[in-house]
Amino acid sequence: MREIIIGTRESALALWQTDWVLQKLKAAHPELTFTVKKIKTKGDKILDVALAKIGDKGLFTKELEIAMLRGEIHLAVHSMKDLPTTLPEGLTIGAITERAEPGDVVLSLKGYTLDTLPRGATVGTSSLRRRAQLLNLRPDLQLVDLRGNVGTRIAKMEQQGLDAIILAAAGVNRLGYDRLVTQHIPYDLCLPSVGQGAIGVEIRADQEEIAAVLQPIIHKETTAAVLAERAFLRTLEGGCQIPIGALARVEDGELLLRGLVAGLDGTKVVRGSARGPVHEPDRLGMELAEQLLSQGAAEILKNLRQEIEACE
Repeated sequence: MREIIIGTRESALALWQTDWVLQKLKAAHPELTFTVKKIKTKGDKILDVALAKIGDKGLFTKELEIAMLRGEIHLAVHSMKDLPTTLPEGLTIGAITERAEPGDVVLSLKGYTLDTLPRGATVGTSSLRRRAQLLNLRPDLQLVDLRGNVGTRIAKMEQQGLDAIILAAAGVNRLGYDRLVTQHIPYDLCLPSVGQGAIGVEIRADQEEIAAVLQPIIHKETTAAVLAERAFLRTLEGGCQIPIGALARVEDGELLLRGLVAGLDGTKVVRGSARGPVHEPDRLGMELAEQLLSQGAAEILKNLRQEIEACE
């Protein structure tokens, strides 16, 4: 195989991530030719409806996965936070690259942080996870649904006169908007989405040659961390549009995983953490999920699903 076709979404952030992977692969394999194919996904087409109302299974990945199974592309580059925890039959994760800053940031043209936002301030976010944690911290805030890519959300903040918006630090930094960041939100206040800040490459499970090509860009510590987070989410049976946050890191030779499950209004939050061997990320994720389920997360999740179904 001399030419490898890389599939990607068309958003500015997706293209940045794909180019980053492309440059790493070119450097590792100067003998190969790489071509990028842009594919529009359902999540890119529906921009006027909140994510929670249109379902999240493969919202930003399905069309890329179909193209891969048809043999139209050899691999697909994703934000790991967009990749469902259970992949379609015949597909697998070929590589998880070194993670950027995994947390969330506040952007405010008025210079506000979470502490200095006035009572009743308007804050834009499309994420139920962020919404729940923000309301737990500041129940007085008026939260506004905000869809679109990073540039679009920043433009809407200005057009709608929002006091602040909350975005993933990685996307903001990658696209050069870090000058607008007024606060890097501490993890104690807001845990990120599972896999946030990491780039993943999905491939067909039967393509060993492609898997071998990806070996140089695999980052072992990030891979262990993200796999633990994904096992945590999968055990809770939560999609990316349910208020579940998690962050794993390798510390002192062990994997430390922190996680939470929150109700939509932020009044109920169950948090926990667990440590385990780096080589057993799946077990660690499952253990923490079971721990939180026994501490009240099961009831929160049951109520959440009923609320979301009632809105559909």
